Amino acid sequence: MLITPDDIIQYSVIEAVKNRPQELLRQDILEAEAEAEQITGHRFTDEKYDPLPEKARLALLQLAQYFALKNGDESLLKGYKSEKLGDYSYTLSRSGGLAKPDVYKLLEEFILDYESVRFKVRPL
Repeated sequence: MLITPDDIIQYSVIEAVKNRPQELLRQDILEAEAEAEQITGHRFTDEKYDPLPEKARLALLQLAQYFALKNGDESLLKGYKSEKLGDYSYTLSRSGGLAKPDVYKLLEEFILDYESVRFKVRPL
């Protein structure tokens, strides 16, 4: 793994993430690494990524935190928040629910063949 559950716990300010069991955080990390691999086209296992660049590390931490929240609380995914105080209860709907962090700009420079995917547009 490129990051550890302890890295996520230190990075996050969200109690639900900090209190998530380490084994579940490892699974969240695997999802984050798969997402980063899909964006960049590689797994950051080449020796040039040792140590892991800070931008890539931050992207992985953000993604892992997102997956920890998503996998840990179904109501966050749906965008609902309910609370009950005695006989009184209410439900709020947040537009959009939990949004995946946009880490493309953090990972952009690590995309394989980045230069070859730039397109030149000419006027018609």
